[in-house]
Amino acid sequence: MRLRVELVLEVEDADAVTKAAVRRVADDPEMPDAERAHAEDAVTEDTAEALAYLVDPFGLVSEVPGVELQQASWSSERIEYDPDSPDWDLDEDDGEDDDEEEGGIG
Repeated sequence: MRLRVELVLEVEDADAVTKAAVRRVADDPEMPDAERAHAEDAVTEDTAEALAYLVDPFGLVSEVPGVELQQASWSSERIEYDPDSPDWDLDEDDGEDDDEEEGGIG
């Protein structure tokens, strides 16, 4: 089963997000030093990268009974958000996976 979630966030304190991501990188005992240096650079240079590093898909579903996370992917990007734009109508069906949602194949 696939669960799609789209979040639009307003970052009110980019410095706080960056600092939290740097702490998370520093506190990760399983991360090799070379990877740690790369991760610290990435989260320091880009708030969107820092935010993506802080989001934990496993944490979102880890306590849901009867569910085991098999795979997750996510990304973060800077956008211009206009809540009045029809492009941001979250209730609108995007047309993708219509057959899957209806239980059909192909």
